[in-house]
Parts: sequence; structure tokens; C-alpha cells
Amino acid sequence: MCIHPHSCQEAANFPGVNTSPSSLQRTDLAGVLRNAVSLAEDDQWKRLRTVLSPTFTSGKLKEMFPTMKHFGEMLVKNIQKRVEKDSSVPVKDFFGSYSMDVVTSTSFGVNIDSMNNPKSPFVREMQKLTKFDFFDPVFILSFVCPFLIPLMAKMNISFFPSDAVDFFLRSIDKIKKDREKETHKGRVDFLQMMIESQKSDSNGTRDGKNSHKALSDIEVLSQAFIFIFAGYEPTSNTLCYLAYLLALHPDVQQKVVNEIDTVLPNKAPLTYEAIMQLDYLDMAVNETLRLYPLGGRIERTCKKDVEINGVIIPKETIVVIPPYTLHRNPEYWPNPDEFRPERFSKENKDNIDPYTYLPFGAGPRNCIGMRFALLTLKVAITAVLQHFTFQVCKETQIPLKLLSMGLMTPEKPIVLKLVPRTNNAKA
Repeated sequence: MCIHPHSCQEAANFPGVNTSPSSLQRTDLAGVLRNAVSLAEDDQWKRLRTVLSPTFTSGKLKEMFPTMKHFGEMLVKNIQKRVEKDSSVPVKDFFGSYSMDVVTSTSFGVNIDSMNNPKSPFVREMQKLTKFDFFDPVFILSFVCPFLIPLMAKMNISFFPSDAVDFFLRSIDKIKKDREKETHKGRVDFLQMMIESQKSDSNGTRDGKNSHKALSDIEVLSQAFIFIFAGYEPTSNTLCYLAYLLALHPDVQQKVVNEIDTVLPNKAPLTYEAIMQLDYLDMAVNETLRLYPLGGRIERTCKKDVEINGVIIPKETIVVIPPYTLHRNPEYWPNPDEFRPERFSKENKDNIDPYTYLPFGAGPRNCIGMRFALLTLKVAITAVLQHFTFQVCKETQIPLKLLSMGLMTPEKPIVLKLVPRTNNAKA
């Protein structure tokens, strides 16, 4: 386990480590998802990363912004309807629906309106996927008896529920085939971009030199699937944590609200440029991700014997980086359990060792969708704070307790009071 920044840097960037995500054997139990960029290995990973990186440029995100803005407005309307009945609500109800709607729409152009259609097959199957059970016999067996993994893989046994995986793969495949039959109509989503990359590289492209870069059909399906899986739960959880921290720290919340009111006066419609100007909100988001990183551990597998910080690490050893531990180490973060967005001010940011702050991983295999996730977060919280403020209530668990396995999730749903802002009040 790496708990020193220098060791983390070497583990994340060392050539003998950085092209393998985790246990190579356990990846076999990911089924079709082993072709996803976050799980693929070596040359396949390099090719996928090269092809997909242009999908997450600022220009592409700017094109997707209207979709995020639309669902931010829907989020506010759904909250308004709910608080008319009860102002104290489990915030995951709203942020989960918002995240699902954004990720399904930007992944492959499907509008499911999950808040108002909770019985939608997309909602049902997504909930199956995200309720990952670390006490599942398959998961336990893969750790206790790893020698059985090849046999389980041959039997098509997977960590993920097969019915949910099959549902999404069938849905994505159908959408893809429908798209291929019609002319491009200006869609801006990840699936369309991948289809376009296939077309541009088909038949050996113009000179036949880059045809190896084209994504196969199964790779396209895997990327679309992993975008949904990776974009839903982490985003909605982070929004819940941010709302919780703002409710606990009304002084910080007031600063965020004041900044929003200055950049977007009189509840002006959100714009991409305005969101990029919200510096204090950016600080609050970064501090939230420090206290509650997306995952409890980052894993890399040594492809050969390597030396890290003077220690020889044998081939096939899993190197673990624990972001939660690093983020709360008082050696790097004074008063680490306190919520202080100013840690990430322009004046202080340059003093932060980048390998003590790893909410999106590090090195070549860091999260490819980092900027997309941050923009999704900021759109949601800005839209909500234009109309409401967060307050703790009797149902709010203080201090918040977390489940320690897998994704960092609360032990109990985060319940907060949403108070409508008056036209004359700042908050």
C-alpha cells in the first residue's frame, strides 16, 4: 500500500505498473466490460484512451452543456414539487435522478426523466447495477480462491448482474443500429461520437495507416455502458456530500450563493461561461472530493518486478493507493477533517502536492471523464442554489457515517431540508 506522495507518484506513473488497472485475473469476471477503457489493458487500453480522449475536450463538453442545463432545470422543478409536500427530503432522490438523466442522455441520447418515471426499465436496471454487493459469493470466491477465476470466466460468471448488463447492451446496440441507418442529425452524445470515429477509420481510413484505431462494435458498446455505470453513482453521491457539507456550514453556503448571484444575477439562465467563472464553487467541490473521494482505493498491478521508493515489488503484485487516507492525513492537510474550501484557492492550490489529492486517480490511467463529472456537479448545484438553500434537520445524520467497501457511500440516506429562497433575500 502506498501512503507517501512520492510512492503514489511512482505507482501511478511507473512504466511497469501503469497500464494495468487492477488484478488481471479478476478483470476476467467483468464480462464484456473488460473492453471498457477503465478495465482494458496494455495496447488495447492505449488505443481506447487515444480514440476516446477527444470526446472529453472542453469543446465537446461545451456542446453537451445544453443537455446538462436542461436537466438542471428539471431538477429544480422536481424539488419545487417535492418541497411543497415536505421540505425535508433524502437528497439522493433528486441528485440520483439528475445524474441518471444526464448520463443516459449524454451517453446515447435517451431521455428517461427518471424522477417522474421511476418504473422505467432504465431506472430499474441501473439500480441493479449500482447495488454492488461485496458479500456476493462470486466476489468473495474471487478473493479467497483466485485460482477459480479462469473457470468462472469460462462459465460466463460475472461480478455484474447478467440481466442488467444484457438489458443495457441490447439497448445500446439497438440505438447504435438505428443511428447507422439514418443520417447524422446533429446529435451530441458519446455514442454518436464513437460511431463517427468508426466511420472515419473504416476501410483503413484515407491512407490505411490508422484503421487499427477504430473501435470494434463490442468496444463501442462497452464504452457506452461504462460511461453510464461510472457517471451515475459517483456523481450523485458527490452531490449529496456537497449539499450535506453546505448545510453543515451555512457560512460557506452563503459565499457560494453570493458568487452565483453575482455571476448569474436575478436567477439568470446558466451558461457554460458562467459556470467556469464560479471559482469559490470550484473550491467547495474540490474540498468535498477531498473529504469524500469517489472511491476508497486505487489499484494498479505490477506487470514486472519494479522498485518503488526503494522497495522491490514483485510481478503481479497489486499496488494500492488509498485516497481517503491520503486526503485526511494531517501531515499534508492541516485540520484534515474540517471543511475548508479555501485550501483550494488560487493562492493555496500551488502548494498542494498533486499526489496527496487523488479524487480522480493519477497518472496515465486517471479518470478520463473528470472534466465531464465536474461540470455535471457544478450545473446541478448552481441550478439548485439559485432557488433553494440546504439546511440540516432532525433526520440528518451528524456526523455522517460511511460504508467502507467499494464506492464511498453513506451508511444512511442523507436527509436535508430545502428552503426556498425569497426574491429579496440573498439566501
